[in-house]
Amino acid sequence: MIRVDGISGKVALVTGAAGGIGGAIVATLQEQGARVVAADLQEPGVDCTLPLAMDVADEMAVDAGFGTVEQELGPVQILVLNAGIFVIEEFESTTLESWRRTIDINLTGSFLCARRAMPGMREAGWGRVVAIGSSAGKTGGSKSMAAYAASKAGVMALAKSIAGEYASAGITANALAPSLIDTPMLSGIADLASRIPVGRLGTPQDVADVVTFLASDHAGYITGEVVDVNGGFFVD
Repeated sequence: MIRVDGISGKVALVTGAAGGIGGAIVATLQEQGARVVAADLQEPGVDCTLPLAMDVADEMAVDAGFGTVEQELGPVQILVLNAGIFVIEEFESTTLESWRRTIDINLTGSFLCARRAMPGMREAGWGRVVAIGSSAGKTGGSKSMAAYAASKAGVMALAKSIAGEYASAGITANALAPSLIDTPMLSGIADLASRIPVGRLGTPQDVADVVTFLASDHAGYITGEVVDVNGGFFVD
């Protein structure tokens, strides 16, 4: 493992920590010495400093969750916005309820968590926000994922907006645009590996490594960026 600077001892909160990508991010930040809060809708069973049950789409739950972290560990210094759902529905069959649920979890949840973290980061004069978007947010995705694509486009724009507003406070905000990552959420995509220029599917560790770099001091001059993690499958 390559050690990076600026993560050891920091309080890092990862949402969606029970999933494949979230679990890899938690483990990697832990290996770098961070005090990691693993948050999910139900308390995730992953090795971390503090497991946390938190509904990111519920403003009161987010406030209470961050309050618990602040009381036990201190303010969140590294925030990884990973919580999300992936829904495939034909556009005309997408109900308003389904649309709102996707937006609420993927986009509004990211907004609520980031907004709650900003005061502590601003007061400390240092912070890292890394949002997990998707290449679907750039391209619209394949057919039948309008709500998901729209929510991820919003997540990536949110990171850029935070970057512009908080750069002078020592806070960076960046996003990732992964595609074709081999996780249970995207089961059944192994047949696409031959279409990826690097010749394989992405792994949760591929995503976690980029998150860790962006959370470190090595990326202190990088903010407002969307980093593709897709093996060359989509190049813009």
